[in-house]
Amino acid sequence: MKLTVFGASGDTGIQLVEQLLLDGHKVVAVVRSPEKLKGKLKLSGTQLEIRKGDVLNPAVIQNTMTESDAVFSMLGASHQEPTTVYSQGIENIIHEMQTSGVNRLICLSAETLKSKQEASFKDRLILSILWKIFFNLYDDMQRMEQKVYQSEVDWTIIRPPRLTKGVKTDKYRIGINQPIPKSKGRVSHADLAACAMDQLDNPESQHSIVYVSD
Repeated sequence: MKLTVFGASGDTGIQLVEQLLLDGHKVVAVVRSPEKLKGKLKLSGTQLEIRKGDVLNPAVIQNTMTESDAVFSMLGASHQEPTTVYSQGIENIIHEMQTSGVNRLICLSAETLKSKQEASFKDRLILSILWKIFFNLYDDMQRMEQKVYQSEVDWTIIRPPRLTKGVKTDKYRIGINQPIPKSKGRVSHADLAACAMDQLDNPESQHSIVYVSD
């Protein structure tokens, strides 16, 4: 398959690009700083194309998805200031998907967006603290998810918990449209990338939220 990855230079994005390449896919990695990504990747070759692009600028992501079978959005922000990288970014990605005739979208969000009804009492206390600290990021993620829900693409939203630097174990668990019971509240970037890749062939995840945890 030919797959386009946005946010490819982040910790999860790098893992995803490398795992897709190892699985034999062609990958178009779209990043603002190609040299930064090249310095981090352990793999390269003719199956990988690195394209310079900014999801907040629709003009520079045109034609990045030509003949792609699916798109991954691994977008992330590393600050706590107000942002539109998630919501405006996904809006521009979806618009370009529709222009290019690409229908499958796998999008990264956060477990903290689960509803109060889905959370235990302990979880609600933790979530309230996290929301106060990272309000700007989570607020924009909520807007992103709404834009995905309202779109006409075949989407999957993945909501991971706290991310770690652990190695790929393939022992992660998922919950479709419901949080995972007795979750450890963490998953490695490597296993999260594996989970995202696995949703390509998981019909149950289409038009669904996927929770993931160790």
